[in-house]
Amino acid sequence: MDPERTTGRLVLAGTPIGNAQDASRRLVDLLATADVVAAEDTRRLHRLAAALEVAPRGRVLSYHEHNESARTPELVEAVRGGATVALVTDAGMPSVSDPGYRLVRGCVEAGLPVSVVPGPSAVLTALAVSGLPSDRFAFEGFAPRKPGERARVFAALAHDERTLLFFESPHRTAATLSAMADAFGADRPAAVCRELTKTYEEVVRGSLAELAAWAHEGEVRGEVCLVVQGSSGRTARSRAELVAEVGELVAAGRRMKDAVREVAARDGVPSRELYDAVTVQRKGSPDGLPAGHAE
Repeated sequence: MDPERTTGRLVLAGTPIGNAQDASRRLVDLLATADVVAAEDTRRLHRLAAALEVAPRGRVLSYHEHNESARTPELVEAVRGGATVALVTDAGMPSVSDPGYRLVRGCVEAGLPVSVVPGPSAVLTALAVSGLPSDRFAFEGFAPRKPGERARVFAALAHDERTLLFFESPHRTAATLSAMADAFGADRPAAVCRELTKTYEEVVRGSLAELAAWAHEGEVRGEVCLVVQGSSGRTARSRAELVAEVGELVAAGRRMKDAVREVAARDGVPSRELYDAVTVQRKGSPDGLPAGHAE
C-alpha cells in the first residue's frame, strides 16, 4: 500500500461481552485516539469508557440498525478524508449479529483500509465452555420468532453435522428449546450459556428435552447463547420409511402419538410434520393404521 496516501482507516473494535476488564489495551488506546467513534449505543460506550478510565478524543456518534444505511456514506467519506473511524457495538465484534457489515462493504468497495482490534466474542466463548465438539461449527444468529418459520429452519438444520450456535432472547428460550427438541431430537446434547463473563454467569448442559423442561420451569434471564451438538451423520430416512415405522409400532400396540413422538425424536424430524404425514397415509390407504390406536 502507498505510504503517501492521505486516506484514513476503519477499525472494527471488539468490546467486552460483560466484564469490562476483558477490554484490550489496544481498545483503550483506540478510543483515546480515534477521530470518530461510531457506537451502537453512545450511552453504553460512555459507560464502558468510564469503566476503562479513557475519554474518547474524537467525535462520538450513533451507528445502529435504524440509521446505518443513512450514516454509512458519511463514515466512508470520513475515512476517505483521512479520519480513523472506530466502530464499536454494545458487546463483542461488530458485524457479528450487530451493525457493521454495510460499513465494511462500503469501505472495501471504495478501496479504503479496514483493520481490526479483536476482542471478546459471545459465540466463541459459548462454544468453548459448552463442552460440545468445537472442530466444526456454524453460527446461525437469532432463531426465527414465528413458530412455523422456526420449525422450517430447524428442520433444514436437523442433519447438519456441525455444532450449531444461536443467540436467543430470554423470554423465547423455552419455546426455542422445545422446537429444537422436536426438530433435532429430544436426546440431542446441548448447552444454554447465559450472562457469560458476568456476575451471574451460568452454563446449563443436558439433552434438548432436559433443557426445554429446565427453561419452562423457571424464568430465564440475561443474554443467552444456545449451543447444540451436530447430527451424528446417520443417513436421513425417507418420510415413507418413517411413516412405515410408525405403522409398525402402532400395529404392535403403541398409541399413534407416542409412536410418532418416538420416531421423530430418534430421526430428528419435526413430530408435527410426521404426525400429519401419518394421518394422510391413514386416510389415503385402505390398509391404513389401526383406527383403534389413533390417539
